[in-house]
Amino acid sequence: MPFAGLDLTGRKALVTGAARGIGATLAVGLAQAGADVAVTDMASDESWEGLSGVVMRIRNEGQVGLAADLDVQDVAEIRPTMRRIADELGGLDILVNNAGIRRRAPALQVTEEDWDAVMDTNLKGAFFCAQAAARLMIPQEFGRIINIASQMALVGSVNRAAYCASKGGLANLTRVLALEWAQHGITVNAIGPGPTTTPGLLEADDRDADELRAELAVKMPLGRRMEPEELVGAAVYLASNSAGATTGHLLVVDGGWTAL
Repeated sequence: MPFAGLDLTGRKALVTGAARGIGATLAVGLAQAGADVAVTDMASDESWEGLSGVVMRIRNEGQVGLAADLDVQDVAEIRPTMRRIADELGGLDILVNNAGIRRRAPALQVTEEDWDAVMDTNLKGAFFCAQAAARLMIPQEFGRIINIASQMALVGSVNRAAYCASKGGLANLTRVLALEWAQHGITVNAIGPGPTTTPGLLEADDRDADELRAELAVKMPLGRRMEPEELVGAAVYLASNSAGATTGHLLVVDGGWTAL
């Protein structure tokens, strides 16, 4: 019998950046735990095709699934889009701030455009999504906000100045929002994934297979990249009633990377 404390039946969730990769997997995982789930991503034919596939998988789990376009860099669109989603779902209990990008480059070669794109997506976008969600959650005195950070919120890595700064900022933002919104029954936590096999990670990394294996051999006790499915348990826990006293926490799921 499933552990009732992880049951999300009746909960309404939104996952950003969910056309593929970690976001898509977490959305389906929340549906498997009983939640109705909306998914968003930037507007494009490719993204919409991905979102449509995720919605189909959510509905195959017997849950309500819906999709909407949302570029989290467009702050003016965040609040009305989230309001429409909540109206269609019948509320909003869970937000997973997954939308994120990375631009890998030596610090001396990082441009202002690179820096702003990463910060505006990974940190600014996440904040304003959380703010919009909290406005909906406060009246109901319940909410679960889960920010997808990184193990690089805790450690540095060469050629990732903007990315590490954004994820470190997101981890500390998580703590601030947890303190401010605890009085309203809202928990705010983060998950810190290690290297995970996703299309976005592979596209952003121009190293060859030998270089990647060498890095994993040195830094990853698990000895391999993680799979997105290995993050679902953390997300379901943080979204559930079992995590009612867990807030302001960065739950690192990194195959041992930060244990070294």
